[in-house]
Amino acid sequence: MIDPALTDAARVSKAWPFEEARKLVKRFPQGKAGSPVLFETGYGPSGLPHIGTFQEVLRTTLVRRAYEVLTGGAPTRLVAFSDDMDGLRKVPDNLPNQGLLAAHIGHPLSRIPDPFGSAHSFAAHNNAMLRAFLDRFGFEYEFVSSSERYNSGGFDGALLNVLRHFEAIMGVMLPTLREERRRTYSPVLPISAQTGQVLQVPVEVVDAEAGIIRFEDLGETVEQSILGGKAKLQWKVDWAMRWVALGVDYEMCGKDLTDSVTQSGKIAQILGGRRPEGMIYELFLDENGEKISKSKGNGLTIDEWLTYGSEESLGFYLFREPKSAKQLHKGVIPRAVDEYWQFREKLPSQPVEQQLGNPVWHLLRTNSDGAGAGDSLPVTYGLLLNLVGVLGAGATREQVWSYLANYVVNADPAAHPALDRLVDSAIAYNRDFVAPHLVRRHPTLAEGEALAALDRALAAIGETASAEVLQNLIYEIGKNPDFGFEQLRDWFKALYETLLGSAQGPRMGSFIALYGIENTRKLISEALDARHAENA
Repeated sequence: MIDPALTDAARVSKAWPFEEARKLVKRFPQGKAGSPVLFETGYGPSGLPHIGTFQEVLRTTLVRRAYEVLTGGAPTRLVAFSDDMDGLRKVPDNLPNQGLLAAHIGHPLSRIPDPFGSAHSFAAHNNAMLRAFLDRFGFEYEFVSSSERYNSGGFDGALLNVLRHFEAIMGVMLPTLREERRRTYSPVLPISAQTGQVLQVPVEVVDAEAGIIRFEDLGETVEQSILGGKAKLQWKVDWAMRWVALGVDYEMCGKDLTDSVTQSGKIAQILGGRRPEGMIYELFLDENGEKISKSKGNGLTIDEWLTYGSEESLGFYLFREPKSAKQLHKGVIPRAVDEYWQFREKLPSQPVEQQLGNPVWHLLRTNSDGAGAGDSLPVTYGLLLNLVGVLGAGATREQVWSYLANYVVNADPAAHPALDRLVDSAIAYNRDFVAPHLVRRHPTLAEGEALAALDRALAAIGETASAEVLQNLIYEIGKNPDFGFEQLRDWFKALYETLLGSAQGPRMGSFIALYGIENTRKLISEALDARHAENA
C-alpha cells in the first residue's frame, strides 16, 4: 500500500517523473478500468542494446513508479517492444559475417541468419541480448516481438483496420514527403514471396475486408494477402497501429522523433485510438558536443560505463534533466559516481518533499522497495582515482586496499562491497585514461618554496594527523603571503598539477591522510628534485 502522505506530497512534487505521471493521472485518476495502465518502450534490433535502450526503459520505469505513487498503487504494465519485422537497411560495422548480412539487405530482421551463429535469426540473437540486458538491471517488463505478432496473426485485425482507412492515412503522410518519395509511398509494405524482401512499392487495396492488396514485384503484378506475416506497416503507421492494438498509454522518445510522434498521433486517431502520453527527451552528445552516432562509434557503451563506473551512477546520470542535451563520455563518469553517493547519503535526513526531488529516491524504487537509502561511501571515487593515479598503471587491488586501511574503518572488501567494486573501476579508469597521459609539471620557484614548507610541516605533524588537521595546515601555507598565491585555489591547483598530474583533485587533507604523510613527502621530494634538475 502507498502511504497517503507520500501520495499527497507527490501530487505537488516538481520532480520530472511526477510531472510526467500527472499527465496519465488526468486520463486515469484511479487507474484504467478493466486493465493495467500500459507503458511501452521500443527497440530496433538491427544492433546490440546500448545506453539509449537502457535510458528509455529506466526513464519509463521512473514514470511508471511515480504514477503508482500518485494513484495509490493503480496496476501498471511495461512492454519492451522489439521492432524485429523491420527490413535491414545497412550492415552495422561492429558485427561479424558482414557478407552474410549484406546478402540479406531488405529482409525482415527476424528472417536473417544470425551472424553470431547462436540463434535462429539475427533478430532472435539481439532480442535475447535485449532481454538479458534488461534482466541484468532487474527491470520488471514484458517482452513483445513485432515479428511474433505479425506472423501469428496477432496484428491481423489491426492490419485490416489500416486497409479500411488507407486513403485517410495517405492523406496524413503524403504532405510530409518529398515528391520522389510520394510516388512509391504506401502505409503497407508487402513482403516479396520471390525475394523475401520488405518492398517499398506503391500498393492498391483490392479488398480491405479480406486483406488483399495489389503491387508490382520484379515486373509482375501480384495480388497478395497482408495477413499472417506477409506484410508489415511503414514505420510511422506501424507505431500508431501498435499504440491502438496494444492499448499503449505512455511512451517516450527522443527529440529526433518529434515529427513522427505528431504524424503517428494523427494516424492513431484515424484508427480509432489516441496518441499515448509521453515525454520527448534530448539526445546525447559526445565530448565535442556532436550528436552520438552508432555508425561513428563516438558514444559510450553500457559495458564501458560499467567498467569505469557503477550501475547506480549510470542511472543517476540519466535521471538528471532529460529534456536537456547531455554529453556522454568517459569524463562524466567519476563525478556521476560521487554525486550519486552524495544524494544517497542525505536522503534519509530530508523531509518527504525533498526526498521526492532526490534522484536516488526514484532510482531506489525502479526495481525494488527503496532499500539502501542513507548508505555512504567511506572514500569518494574522486579520491580513489587520485590514489590509484599516484600508484601508477600497475596498481593492484591489494595495494589500493592496503592504503585504504589508513583511512577506512574495517577496511575489508567484504565489509564495503560498493567501494570494492569501485576499486576495480578506478584501476581500470586510471590504466586506460589517466596513466597513459599523466604528466606532473615542475613547480615554479614560488610553488617550490611552498611545497618545501608543506614538507617541513608534514615532517613535524606526525602520521596520525587527521584529514581535517592536514587540510587546515595546507590552507595556512596557501594563505602565507610569502608564497604569492593570489587565491587559495591557485595553491591547490599547483598541488594537483605538480603532485598528482591533474588539473583538478580532491581535498588534499583527505588525500594525504589516505596516501600517508611519508608517501606524500616522497611526492613532494620528487617534484622538488625535478625542479632542481630542470634548473641545473
